[in-house]
Amino acid sequence: MKKFFRSVFTYIRQTDRWLWLLCLGLSGFSVVLLTGMVHSGVWSAQGLRMRTVLVQIAATVLGVACALVLSKFDYHTLANLWKLHAPLAYLFVMSTFLIGVGASERLGDKSWIQIPFTSMTIQPAEFLKISFILTLAAHLFAVREQINQPLHVLALCIHGAFPILLIHVQGDDGTALVFAFIFIGMVFAAGISWKYILAAVLAAAAALPVLWFFVLSDFQKQRFLVLFNPETANVQSDYYQQHWAKLVIGSGRIWGKGIFSSGHRYVPEAYNDFIFSFIGESLGFVGCLAVLAALTALCIKILANTHYAEDLQGRLICVGVFSMLTCQIVVNIGMCLSLVPVIGITLPFLSSGGSSVLTNYLALGLVLSVYMRNPKTIFGS
Repeated sequence: MKKFFRSVFTYIRQTDRWLWLLCLGLSGFSVVLLTGMVHSGVWSAQGLRMRTVLVQIAATVLGVACALVLSKFDYHTLANLWKLHAPLAYLFVMSTFLIGVGASERLGDKSWIQIPFTSMTIQPAEFLKISFILTLAAHLFAVREQINQPLHVLALCIHGAFPILLIHVQGDDGTALVFAFIFIGMVFAAGISWKYILAAVLAAAAALPVLWFFVLSDFQKQRFLVLFNPETANVQSDYYQQHWAKLVIGSGRIWGKGIFSSGHRYVPEAYNDFIFSFIGESLGFVGCLAVLAALTALCIKILANTHYAEDLQGRLICVGVFSMLTCQIVVNIGMCLSLVPVIGITLPFLSSGGSSVLTNYLALGLVLSVYMRNPKTIFGS
């Protein structure tokens, strides 16, 4: 027993305590929010029960355990095992084309797999994010001296395009966007030449008309158009979620109505993608600012941990996790405020969803692995 407590004390001394505190604090807050939503009964018709809260707690406990285990592994070893985890992750995602289920028939989204003998689902693309960060970090580290040679740039683009296109074909453009941000952030941090960045920007601008006229469906186009002309939108269909999300956030005023108060208004998926609307209604402007401050502190802390990385590969892993979380935070809150179209992205550590929570903690484990491999943290100086 004494040896166990000594190991715990050593781990606490060597790990990033502030990062753990932020993640656990957000997860605890998520459980309180979901419990308040169950208590209100407003979302019971949509299937929100105490079981959702218990799944969130179970996913958090499992995620914490996974983060602890990953943090004890050398991130070089994890990256070098790409021949094991990358094929498994891609096969898991591709299995959705055969047995996948989804909530949106209009978008053809088949991103989840039903867990046998239960009503629960799992989203394979979430776990591919972790493998992608590791494999791209290993790739960039391997070509670090010749990164701006055309053949290496082409190989990196293929590396980044494959999961993005795969997830797009799967029907989950929100997750595909997250992969794109991870790729852009890590390649930029690796030192890609500005001439390639400029060429990519020009190519993206040229591709926008093709994307608009030949790739996006009418339903997806409408999600963009209602942002510019909300007064002409069909509030009962095209703009329903965002219309009510904004009203609900505004109704919280400065201090909010309280998490466990009565009179909460219904917003579809408020316990998932639109949980920020419940935060605004319950805790008001002050609560929204506090949540934004906590999420911002989390992202800044992860980015600051690049300082503790012993090499470029460790820095790139931290940048990948930072890019993943930042993209999700900005897009999710932007959806709730009608600044970006509804695209189905969760708010890290706060939205309900076992796959999302577990992935966030796996990403935390990667960052902690980088942090704890540094001599300064190992010897506590």
